Amino acid sequence: MPNKVPNKRRLATAIALVCALTALAAPGTAFADPAPTPSTTAPAASKTLDEVSKEIDDLYRQAAAATDAYNLAEEKTKQQSAQIVQLAQEIVKGQEKIRRLKDQAGATARMQYRNGGLPLGAQMMLSGDPQSFFDGADSLRQGQQAAQGLLGELNKTQADLAAYSADATAQWKNLEANRVKKEAAKKDITEKIAAAEKLQSQLKEQERERLAELERKKEFDAQTAWLSTGVLKDISSSASEQGKKAVKFATDQIGKKYVWGAAGPDTFDCSGLTSQAWLAAGHPIPRTSQEQWAQLPHVAIKDMRPGDLVIYFADATHVGMYIGDGAIVHSPRPGRTVTITGAGSMPILGVVRPDK
Repeated sequence: MPNKVPNKRRLATAIALVCALTALAAPGTAFADPAPTPSTTAPAASKTLDEVSKEIDDLYRQAAAATDAYNLAEEKTKQQSAQIVQLAQEIVKGQEKIRRLKDQAGATARMQYRNGGLPLGAQMMLSGDPQSFFDGADSLRQGQQAAQGLLGELNKTQADLAAYSADATAQWKNLEANRVKKEAAKKDITEKIAAAEKLQSQLKEQERERLAELERKKEFDAQTAWLSTGVLKDISSSASEQGKKAVKFATDQIGKKYVWGAAGPDTFDCSGLTSQAWLAAGHPIPRTSQEQWAQLPHVAIKDMRPGDLVIYFADATHVGMYIGDGAIVHSPRPGRTVTITGAGSMPILGVVRPDK
């Protein structure tokens, strides 16, 4: 459950902690590295905590990549389902139009048969009134032109109907393909998470505590190295109005659990949090971190401002939202909750701006 501290106070406290950790990491300060000790449990008996930590990280990263694939397939499935419904509606309208045009064409044909069944010369002789004949012939030509127009529209409608049907068939095939991708990704995710959890469960309580300490130190060292470049000296931009709304939404979710494939309101994965934050700000963005990286405008790290999205790892499988003072809010991984951490605590691929 999220704690009851007001959001602004929690945010200020968390940023203060990030800054405090930065100060503690000033040159000359030394930290003891947890001694790598072999696990005494069966499968991990010959592994050090460093090796176990790396294996767990790798499994969660693979699960994150599969989650992105799942989310993308889910989004495409929703889009294709909507397109199929729209195409079905167009097919029904096309069929109704064809029925109406056929009725009109039949009525026109019957009228032409009644008025134009005899050769033109015979019609003129029998009419006894040349002017009436010419008026009637003119009407007949107009009727013939109208009939040709009806037939042309009928042919076009039939062609459109055939195209709609072909498109619907293709969308069904795509829909099924994405359902298969979703199921494969879901299987991959659950297997990787289960393997990571099994590794952790095989550790003794003391080893789990040391593992958590080792993970915190790795994040701390990465953040310290990032800040030591002087990057914060260049980052001074303030958030846009939409960016402020996005940051508020994201920080309001602090304490909520990570669940893969989730986009709120009670649980989130990493891109579920960022996409919903920007949706709440009135600016919809792609659902997955990879699509956010591929489709949104890129900005230099020195130019980033609160509300921008920081994309992590070479395959763009994690994302957090920059909130200022060298920190991000993000939904880390299974077993964790939405939290604030250092923006440089993971390998940065780049930064994107939804409202550029």
